[in-house]
Amino acid sequence: MTSVRSNSTIRGSGSVLACFLGGAFLLSGCATTAPHHEQVAAPIANEQAVIAQRAAETPATRVLKRKIAIGRFTNETLYGRTFLVDANLDPLGKQAADMLATGLVQSQKFLVFERPDINLIKKEQAGLTGGNLVGVDTLILGSITQFGRSTTGKSGFLSATKVQTARAKVEIRLVDVRTGYVFYTATGTGEASTESGEIAGFGSKAAYDGTLNDRAIGAAISDVLSTVISTLQSRPWRTDILKVDGSQVYISGGPHQGLKVGDHLAVLRAGQTIRSAQTGFDITLPPTKVGEIQIAGFFGNDQTNEGSIANVLSGKITEGDRKTLYIGEDPGVSP
Repeated sequence: MTSVRSNSTIRGSGSVLACFLGGAFLLSGCATTAPHHEQVAAPIANEQAVIAQRAAETPATRVLKRKIAIGRFTNETLYGRTFLVDANLDPLGKQAADMLATGLVQSQKFLVFERPDINLIKKEQAGLTGGNLVGVDTLILGSITQFGRSTTGKSGFLSATKVQTARAKVEIRLVDVRTGYVFYTATGTGEASTESGEIAGFGSKAAYDGTLNDRAIGAAISDVLSTVISTLQSRPWRTDILKVDGSQVYISGGPHQGLKVGDHLAVLRAGQTIRSAQTGFDITLPPTKVGEIQIAGFFGNDQTNEGSIANVLSGKITEGDRKTLYIGEDPGVSP
């Protein structure tokens, strides 16, 4: 809109009114009225809301935590070895065990226990029947079998580069504590490097980088961690019956192992164990389901002494049969 300035002076009330009306007319000619828009929800927003609501209503998958322990983890290389044989003076082995334990705990899928000594399988078997030592399902043994460092570089007329590299290899074994049988092995490798350079005397001069050792071992543990977790989770979860009292049973394990009120579990009778003439190993036949229980409550205050109270839904369970039965996941009941 073009503004026009008049040099004439307008006097009197009638002239003022005419001027006001004229100005209003000019303003109304320049003003534009904003159109009215109706708000329409996008179809995709409704679909996403429905999906999000269904996801919120879907119950979380039950994760029953297996009890595992990390036993001997040694450094079998010449790097970092001392003349003393005390395992507590094996820094690389302790470091690898700590990294593995941290990864397993952070996965929130296991109850992880530590075992300080070396004669572990017999101790675990004793822990399954009594004593203060919490019996576990699987024992993890491991070692660092390869570790080394190298330094490479190139030198020119005005430039030079230096690359420091550390490489590590770890071996993991999973042992069934009831039989002492190594049912799984895995290998992890890792590498870490750092590079420095200078041109015409300018740049960085890298000294010995000790963090490369930590990063290489950490990479080797990370390389093997996912397969160890998936293998441990594929093992059947089980626990023992502590007491039978009429239509109620008391079992070992509670919320720390992932149990919740309302969970359905199977009462299983272990299959007969027969020694195979072909392999020389004892082979246990598949278990038989003899009943079903439902978790009704818990007792205890931590993962070492907690238990569950369950109601018997089907089957006949007596105190005399308690030692021949155990509790496991029921494949016929959804979590």
